[in-house]
Amino acid sequence: QVQLVESGGGLVQAGGSLRLSCAASGRTERSYCLGWFRQAPGKEREIVASISRSGTHTYYTDSVKARFTVSRDNAKNTVNLEMNNLKPEDTGVYYCAADIGVTSQFIASMTRSSYDTWGQGTQVTVSS
Repeated sequence: QVQLVESGGGLVQAGGSLRLSCAASGRTERSYCLGWFRQAPGKEREIVASISRSGTHTYYTDSVKARFTVSRDNAKNTVNLEMNNLKPEDTGVYYCAADIGVTSQFIASMTRSSYDTWGQGTQVTVSS
């Protein structure tokens, strides 16, 4: 079993930046494909970005490309999401998730149904 804990959320003005972190604990003898999701009020949870076990492959949803960067440090069992030029529509609860079933080092899973372990979420609010 692996546990995920997010941190780094907060309130920021439009155009500002935030850095989210997710720390994994428990069964961390191997790395996992990790993803960042967000859920705005009244909307479904959507994927924002993901990163493969090796860190060499990433995926971004179109709305965050060129603004967000996902990275990981396997030695520290952490994954980060650097968010720049934030917009009010980026507001939501951000969740870190793990796709436990992926064995390939090079797959960055893109669908919510692939992920089976979730953190508790951290709130990001972008004011206009």
